[in-house]
Amino acid sequence: MVIRSHKITRVVFWKTEISVLLTYLDGFDIHVFYRTLLFWMENLTMVTPLKQPIVFELEGFFVPPGYSSLLFFLALLNYIVVLLGNGVVLCVIVIDKSLHRPMFILVCNLVVCDLLGATAVLPRLMMHFLTGQKRIAYILAIAQAFCVHTYGAAVQTILGAMAYDRYIAVCEPLRYHAIMTSARLHFCCALAWFIALLLIAVLFAFHINTPLCGNIIRHVYCSNRTIISLACSPTLPSNIVGLSMTWSFSTGIFVIIAFSYIRILHASVKLGRSDSSAQSKALRTCAPHLVVYLVFEIASLIIVVSYRFPSVSRNIQKFFSILFIIIPPVINPIIYGLVSKELRGSIIKHFITQVSCKK
Repeated sequence: MVIRSHKITRVVFWKTEISVLLTYLDGFDIHVFYRTLLFWMENLTMVTPLKQPIVFELEGFFVPPGYSSLLFFLALLNYIVVLLGNGVVLCVIVIDKSLHRPMFILVCNLVVCDLLGATAVLPRLMMHFLTGQKRIAYILAIAQAFCVHTYGAAVQTILGAMAYDRYIAVCEPLRYHAIMTSARLHFCCALAWFIALLLIAVLFAFHINTPLCGNIIRHVYCSNRTIISLACSPTLPSNIVGLSMTWSFSTGIFVIIAFSYIRILHASVKLGRSDSSAQSKALRTCAPHLVVYLVFEIASLIIVVSYRFPSVSRNIQKFFSILFIIIPPVINPIIYGLVSKELRGSIIKHFITQVSCKK
């Protein structure tokens, strides 16, 4: 190891000397020779690719002394709220047969998606705060990254399916049950998950066998980008393909949702001229889906904006980067519980029943 370090030091020294010479030899034929030699020496400094089993080290947050317990408690509280809120909504919808309707079945899928995203990140984050554990095996890192990306993609596809359901309910109320049959509902749910999983599988397939020359992931959780940043050589073609896929996917979902809600708004305005109560009911049933989508998009936008300001501390950037995982799963059950009268009534009814049984 010492010998290798000494060789690299000599190469760096030679590179420095050659760079100085180049400034004086500009315009001579020998200039080309030294350029070629410099390029060859740069290749000598490449680190040997890592071999399996690879163990990564998550950089995580910089935790000031004495704050670990507080941060662990906050992360634990957030995870408990996520489990409790989403668990209650999921159980009530499954138990109450009157809620076995397209809108609530789609809410169930969104709840499962939120639980997936929170569970992929928060338990390991709590371990980091409590024990300082930063090491993560290669397979677990890939699994965490796959779950996080699947969560991000599935939230959008499920919200797209919800927008389609609300569009049919408001714009084609008399044909709603004929169009949104049980078979079509299950097809929409399966298609939403299939598209998300397929997109992420293709994204990871481009990079899964890329040689890695580093093991320090400078982030709070593992993602495709943070792992590929450790590659031994540039991955520009794959990055362009991945970026194009992500942009096309997000834009396509946005167009579907925007089109659905523009049509819903147009239909609601026409409906309000003859029946104002029907108009308010239509808008009230669509409001939760639109708010959930906006919360997710705003949380995602904050990530992009935060990295455009290098002066922002790394801890704040990392905190912003997990907002889309810790905020929507907490807010979504509250939104549906407060806005949906049927779901709220069913939750209260089951809660009162459980309390009465214990007495």
